[in-house]
Amino acid sequence: MTPLVPTDQTYYIIDFDSTFTKVEALDILGEISLSGRNDRDDVLNQIKTITDRGMAGELSLAQSIQLRLKLLNAHRDQLPALVERLSTMVSDSFQRNRGFLTEHADQIFIVSSGFREFIVPIVTALGIKAENVYANTFEYDESGNIVGCDEENPLSKDRGKVKLMRELNFDGDVFVIGDGYTDYEIRESGLANKFYAFTENVVRPTVIAKADHVAASLDEFLFDNKLSRSQSYPKSRIKVLLLENVHPIAVALLEKEGFSLDVRKGALDEDELIEALQGVHILGIRSKTNVTRRVLDNAPKLMTIGAFCIGTNQIDLTAATEKGIAVFNAPYSNTRSVVELAVGEMIMLIRNIVPKSNKMHEGVWDKSATNSFEVRGKKLGLVGYGNIGTQLSVVAEALGMDVYFYDVVDKLSLGNARKCQSLDELLAVSDVISLHTDGRKDNKNLIGAREFGLMKQGVIFMNLSRGHIVDIPALVEAIKSGKVAGAGIDVFPYEPKTNNEEFMNELRGLPNVILTPHVGGSTEEAQANIGQFVPGKLLGYMNNGSTYGSVNFPELQLPLLHDSHRLLHIHANVPGILAKINNIFAKYHINIQGQYLKTNETIGYVITDIAKEYADEVVQELKDIDNTIRFRLLY
Repeated sequence: MTPLVPTDQTYYIIDFDSTFTKVEALDILGEISLSGRNDRDDVLNQIKTITDRGMAGELSLAQSIQLRLKLLNAHRDQLPALVERLSTMVSDSFQRNRGFLTEHADQIFIVSSGFREFIVPIVTALGIKAENVYANTFEYDESGNIVGCDEENPLSKDRGKVKLMRELNFDGDVFVIGDGYTDYEIRESGLANKFYAFTENVVRPTVIAKADHVAASLDEFLFDNKLSRSQSYPKSRIKVLLLENVHPIAVALLEKEGFSLDVRKGALDEDELIEALQGVHILGIRSKTNVTRRVLDNAPKLMTIGAFCIGTNQIDLTAATEKGIAVFNAPYSNTRSVVELAVGEMIMLIRNIVPKSNKMHEGVWDKSATNSFEVRGKKLGLVGYGNIGTQLSVVAEALGMDVYFYDVVDKLSLGNARKCQSLDELLAVSDVISLHTDGRKDNKNLIGAREFGLMKQGVIFMNLSRGHIVDIPALVEAIKSGKVAGAGIDVFPYEPKTNNEEFMNELRGLPNVILTPHVGGSTEEAQANIGQFVPGKLLGYMNNGSTYGSVNFPELQLPLLHDSHRLLHIHANVPGILAKINNIFAKYHINIQGQYLKTNETIGYVITDIAKEYADEVVQELKDIDNTIRFRLLY
């Protein structure tokens, strides 16, 4: 439905409780007035039930007010504390849009069944005029106890808002924003052009069913009606899909931002993911969800992907880059957790603890030092010398091990670690081999029958990197032949998508083999770190345009946006794009307040900050530049 664009004679009628503020004020007053009473929680629940029934239209307003005031047992002296509490509970989207409230102060009216004593101090602090507040007033006894309300006020009666609006008799368009049935009654009576059910704080199905529109925030209302606002696009309309049990910290951070979240426990296959990504702007995954080119071809609104893990080989980075989708990961957040698991498994395997433990569970006491060794003095071979490999190198050397490493990239050794010139050299010298390579396709079956043949007899072998790097049948044969005396495997070529799926692998049941379900980085500390780190990168990109830490975009750390509009232009890396962009600015006499450009081999990324006043045609011409991949506007 095409929104009715407000005119100069438009009036905005806004409810207070659970709309302007996040809470029902009388509920908070009850928390104050009932403090210290043994039945406090029970009475508060009664008050809340009465409030909800009244807001849903199941209880008359007069009854709702009378019943709640009787239960409250409140006093005039408790109102300052209530105002102080409410001042911290103003709805986020109203706080963000003070500019709209002050700019349209003459046209904004608070119409509430609440009470002026606490409403006026809250709303006037954000620019609303006190004379534009219509609400009830308390009545007190001679001791200052709140005993009722002014019953001459129409707002104390059923359909009081309707009666008040008739008295006000606005000459112009009227828009009502509220969360309760009494707000809808204004529209039902023909006294408003549209009723917006406000759901930022509470969702009342009976009210939503009656609404012309549902506004998840004030930003949505302002966006729909082309009014001045703090956000270029309502965050409540930005959809986020989080898969594979990402940490609750990540969920909380993205929810706090005001995004619309869809959180699922397991991974999705290609078809499931395509269906789930319809309308989604931000995708968060771990290692089991494969984001293929076909998935990206069918996700036109997707803007960024967060990999809540180290690797990104499960994402088609080439396709993501071509489509202007920025990808972020957590390259350091779980390093320590993986290293500790590697050290623990290495000690358990070289001591031959696993078979002994299994026998103990069967009642067999096998006290023997046979095939049980210390790690001190043994040679540890690290295949891959990145963040994890280097930290494991330091810890292993502290345990008294001699450390050797091989990496295709020339790396500076830490401590006394020695670099091998080839993988073959490392395999031949090592008593313990631990894999820490990336997941690129070229590494598939990096360790196979030939490589196991080069290893020492009785070697300890560990893979905590990527499952496809090891040829599993070759490893099975090496274990059965005694070439590999013990193995610790955390990753597999195929892994179950959920905890309900059975793990099937030829390594099951083999002696002195530790199998773990891809938990190298699965500690509370690591997941909490990742849960904070990745959303930070996603929010930096969505809110500010910063790409620092992206694995596929040119990296730019941008300053915060101040009193200007930021135009973000992603394009194929061909000559002349910046000149075309600036020619458009020159054509419309736009002064550039700041401009940033960076490219990689595939794309270019131009960010331009300009003054707020410019012709609408500017944006369209920027979008129409040849080789444009994606354009965004931020403010």
